[in-house]
This record gives sequence, C-alpha cells and structure tokens, in this order.
Amino acid sequence: MSETTASPTTVPARGRGLRVTLRVVQVLLALFFAVASALPKLIGHSSAADTFAEMGWGDAGMYTIGVLELAGAVALMVPVLQSVAATALGALMVGAFVVQLTCFDGENAATPLILLVPLLIVARARRGHNEELRRLVRAGVRRG
Repeated sequence: MSETTASPTTVPARGRGLRVTLRVVQVLLALFFAVASALPKLIGHSSAADTFAEMGWGDAGMYTIGVLELAGAVALMVPVLQSVAATALGALMVGAFVVQLTCFDGENAATPLILLVPLLIVARARRGHNEELRRLVRAGVRRG
C-alpha cells in the first residue's frame, strides 16, 4: 500500500501513538522539573544554595525559582494548563541559559536549551487548550 492510500485505521493509530508519546514527554518533563530541579532548591540543598549564593540571588531567589519550577511541573499535568505551563517553563529555561552564559561561563548552558526543545513541542501541540483556559478565566472574571 502506498503512503497516499493509507487505510482509515492507520491515521488514528498513528495519532494515538503521537498523543501517548507527547504525554510521556510531559510526564518526564514534569518529573524532571519537580524532582531534579525544584526539589533541591525547595529543600535548600547545598548544591542549589551554593549556586544561588554565587549568583548573588540568595535563598529568596532559590526558593522563588524552585516554586516556579514545581508549579510548572504540576501544571504540565493539568490539561487546560499544559501549553501555558510549557511556555512558562520554556521562559525559565531561556533565563537559565542566559544565567549560565553570564554567571558560569556557559558551563551548563546546553541543559536549558535541551529542555527548551520538548517544552516548545508541548506548548505548540497543546495550544488548543488555550481557548478553553481563556473561557475559564473570562467566566471567573465575570463572576468576580
């Protein structure tokens, strides 16, 4: 069978596979941001504390970034927030990239760039939820 004459069941199976793959990527990103990135900051682990002290941001900066990363990780798992969460975490990664270049001579600059790629894919793929989020926000504003 040629590519142009794929059976009707081929497309849904492929689409389902892509959705599952995207969900796995989201779960892995959420786990990374919650456990590997936010947790050390939120418990004040010496590796995070030393890094933030070296930047001059101190504990307040460390806890703020930790909370933002944890919130983003949780929001990646909430359908209506997925695209916004991926975009916000992507913005954090752009900031992390700049910090790596300016404060640490680019020592780990590749890490935020590597994370940025799947975040942008999730943000784009889940953008359909943005209209639903707008409706929910508008409805809340009208009630309040």
